[in-house]
Amino acid sequence: METVINPTNEVPPPNIHMPMQRARSPILFAGLLLSFACQTNSSVDYSDLPNDSLTVEKGKALFLQNCSACHDFRQDGIGPQLGGLTRQVSVAWLRDFIAEPKAMIDRGDERANTLFSEYNSIMPSFAHVGEGNIDALITYLHTIQAPAPTDGGNEWEEIVEPVIEPIHFGNYSLQLESEAQLPASSDKDPMARIAKMDYRPGSEDLYVIDLRGKLYQLKDREARVYLEIDKLLPDFIDAPGLATGFGSFAFHPEFDKNGLLYTTHTEKAGAAQADFSYADSIRVSLQWVVSEWETKTPSALPFEGKRRELLRINMVGPSHGVQELTFNPLATSGDEDYGLIYLGVGDGGSVGAGFPFVANSIESIWGSIIRIDPRGNNSRNGNYGIPAGNPFADGNNGNALKEIFAWGFRNPHRISWTKDGKIIASNIGQAQFESLYLINPGNHYGWPMREGTYRINERGNLNAVYALPANDASYNFTYPIAQYSHQDGNAISGGFEYWGERIPELQGKYVFGDIVNGRIFYFDLDEMKQGQQAVIKEFRVNIDGKNTSFGQMFNHQKVDIRFGRDHQGELWISSKIDGKIYRVTGADRH
Repeated sequence: METVINPTNEVPPPNIHMPMQRARSPILFAGLLLSFACQTNSSVDYSDLPNDSLTVEKGKALFLQNCSACHDFRQDGIGPQLGGLTRQVSVAWLRDFIAEPKAMIDRGDERANTLFSEYNSIMPSFAHVGEGNIDALITYLHTIQAPAPTDGGNEWEEIVEPVIEPIHFGNYSLQLESEAQLPASSDKDPMARIAKMDYRPGSEDLYVIDLRGKLYQLKDREARVYLEIDKLLPDFIDAPGLATGFGSFAFHPEFDKNGLLYTTHTEKAGAAQADFSYADSIRVSLQWVVSEWETKTPSALPFEGKRRELLRINMVGPSHGVQELTFNPLATSGDEDYGLIYLGVGDGGSVGAGFPFVANSIESIWGSIIRIDPRGNNSRNGNYGIPAGNPFADGNNGNALKEIFAWGFRNPHRISWTKDGKIIASNIGQAQFESLYLINPGNHYGWPMREGTYRINERGNLNAVYALPANDASYNFTYPIAQYSHQDGNAISGGFEYWGERIPELQGKYVFGDIVNGRIFYFDLDEMKQGQQAVIKEFRVNIDGKNTSFGQMFNHQKVDIRFGRDHQGELWISSKIDGKIYRVTGADRH
């Protein structure tokens, strides 16, 4: 097995000339304005803005708090890089757009409507930060020049329109019924930052988290507070958003006996010494923490018990964190996998920030799926165990991290199992593709040298994709079993194989969707094969008796859908924008 990959050894790809297909990233914060650079007057006047050092520092803090999850000044990410933006758009237009983007669309502003028509998504209002703070932010942006080109010559010849089939409607209409409303955790959108739903073993109850710090029990259509980590942990943070906060949870398979619950959450940088860190010269924006909670009364509501920390990870940026924590639901007592935790650890934005080596290493935790034994103690910090069956646990691969189960991910957002024991992980992409992978122990899934089935330059423009090199097979990358391009969505929301009995039409299907636009997809599992891509199809949707879509319901604002599966294998869907939870009740064949 090849464990060390040297990107500098790749041969240049063949020259390919195709028309440009622009990546479709969601419009967030000051985002996507740079796409107007070629349409605006470059002679813009910022002389009326304050330019003292205190204002610049205030603007920088506002950027880190509100913008850095989606933007930097080097690479496009969820939104575009913002270097040089203020040389292209006026102060007045930028103020108005940051404060009320939808109002600008409604009154017919040409730039705002062009952005909306191109990206089919509306940025939320940031008027609540106040006029003075908006000006401070713009002042800081004005100190940042446009980045220098990173790709030079013909060594990296861009494939400007990757060839991938768009998603078409399948033969089914999915029926959804409103089941519950989570309490609003903010006075602005999203109403409740729903991140994950799961059931408690030995119980019929669903549980759901709000990233702002609460875990709810969902019973009889009512959401009851079960655990409030925002009140229990003084260093807990849920800003700047984009999955920061209360990230994930899972009950131990024997919770009714041992009372063990596991969670992930974010804390401010430097809150405690990290178990996984990188060079001191690289900024730490926050820490992700994995915890074990133990109660002596498993039936208690709310939770009553104590907490123990398992591990802590420094992150370069606020995005691509530890958003998945789960157990294998098929494992039974005595199985090698029983009671072991799988964690999806993103690259922490390190690649986009210009530090690809942080994630592109078998010796580091970033960009990997790890597997640990929460009841063991043979880890470096002694707080958890490393299963002997992990692919690098035997120590025969140099300094390979023994916790790693699989690696090479940008953001392994969700992990689930099929009935026959296969593991499927969803990976949120950069600018071109959203992918699903069949997970095998020890395999490398490409990031940051591949996105989907294409090559990228991890030290250059991450938004461009290239032909695979002639010697691609020698790198032993594992490619997606299904993928879609950003013409169909912006960020994949991993789902589940349908395990229920109420909807026979869904048997044998893996159901998932797109976080941003709320489209719901599926593919037939009998088409899933390593080395090939299954055909993705879209469900038509009926919500509470009305033929519609989440995009239509919310006027193309960011929907933020997530998927859950209950103890009977039935599917549930939530939308973060309104804090609602829906039950999938049927699937009509056309």
